[in-house]
Amino acid sequence: MESSSVPVSRLVQEPYSLILGYPRATKSELAKRLVELKKLGIKTVLFQGHTTLDSIPVLGKGYVGVVVLARQGKREVALKIRRIDSSRSEMKSEAKLLKLANKVNVGPKLVDSSKNFIIMEYVEGKKIIDWVKELKGRGSAAKLKATIRKVLEDCYNLDKIHLDHGELSHIHKHVIVGRSPCIIDFESASTNRRTSNVTSATQSILIGSGLANLVKKITKVPDKKKLIIFLKKYKHDQSRKNFDLLLKTLGLHKI
Repeated sequence: MESSSVPVSRLVQEPYSLILGYPRATKSELAKRLVELKKLGIKTVLFQGHTTLDSIPVLGKGYVGVVVLARQGKREVALKIRRIDSSRSEMKSEAKLLKLANKVNVGPKLVDSSKNFIIMEYVEGKKIIDWVKELKGRGSAAKLKATIRKVLEDCYNLDKIHLDHGELSHIHKHVIVGRSPCIIDFESASTNRRTSNVTSATQSILIGSGLANLVKKITKVPDKKKLIIFLKKYKHDQSRKNFDLLLKTLGLHKI
């Protein structure tokens, strides 16, 4: 199915009802969700993206929800729809965690939320692994280092407010690079466990992953044993001093 713009009222009809109530919803549940969407001011859903559900393109799919591009008034937003089979009974808790991240300028900006939906800023760009794959030519190492520095600074800011993202060991799925890199998808986030944003992100970007192998082809990466020493130091004491030492080890302190 090609990219298409669908009025919100048609979401209760096949094939789009699959998205509104993924993977399967009763007519009653679909009707309730339609009322909820209209109250949030969603007028249209634009089906596009690299993920497909039964040939319908969407921006993404996770354990908790399906994300689509939508219009709220005149602006385009990302709409996260709670899955019917999700272990979560509502989306308000995730919205609160995203709002907390926003306080330190991390993540897509939260616009609104309800029981079954989160509306947030639409971040246009490419997943970090695809962005790195396409980096070519003069200046690519500098661009890559600036992007890594920004991601790690965002991770440090999350550590500071004791908000653990929870999925940054798989960072290739959770950072979009557009005008600026943006950490997305806070469905596994928590304030009730020890934060490991900086350590998880550093390991995922620079040690033993498909992304790390791509990074090493573009810019010099410190010796693994040396890097682990500074990661352990930061893990023990998540101070700005130890974070700056880590950046220096990575050659990112002067960017």
